[in-house]
Amino acid sequence: MSFLAPLTRQAAAEFPAALDALRDQLAVDDGPISVLGASLGAAVALQVLTTTEIPIRSVALVNPAVRLRSVVGLTDDLAGHPYRWTPQARRVADDMDFVARTGDLTTRPPLLLVSGEQDHPDLRMDATDLVEALRRRYTDPSTVELVTVRGLAHPLADEPGLEPAPQRPTARAVDEILTRWFTRHLTG
Repeated sequence: MSFLAPLTRQAAAEFPAALDALRDQLAVDDGPISVLGASLGAAVALQVLTTTEIPIRSVALVNPAVRLRSVVGLTDDLAGHPYRWTPQARRVADDMDFVARTGDLTTRPPLLLVSGEQDHPDLRMDATDLVEALRRRYTDPSTVELVTVRGLAHPLADEPGLEPAPQRPTARAVDEILTRWFTRHLTG
């Protein structure tokens, strides 16, 4: 209630203005865009897909936070106690369950989901559930892809990831997958 949901909602709410600012600064037209989000950033991308009318050409998600309940479950150890679910918190978690909200997608762009073989089991299950739910909703289910990267845990960089460091082989593999995906969908 005080971090995950507000951060995701605020970032999605600020997205249209941030996009306008980028278009003003860069030589970018007002056509459809592609979005990429990893971890909680993927929840932001999904929130944008379910709450805005911004034309989206393609989407890529890496080790995504698809269901708020799963992410909250991962923070229990950090907090030192289980999260205390209130009725309001349950409603917010329901609203941020993007598997349940696939019907709210404002568009159905090609979507790539990259899941690390060593990511948290609940996040991997959520990713699979999202792909299956999207494939049921899309006219062409083949435009929703799930790629698993062997050896990839949740973080793409060594933690805490605050200093420059050589790229991990797993992160390089993710880069290659994303480059192929976006090249195909941006130039095709």
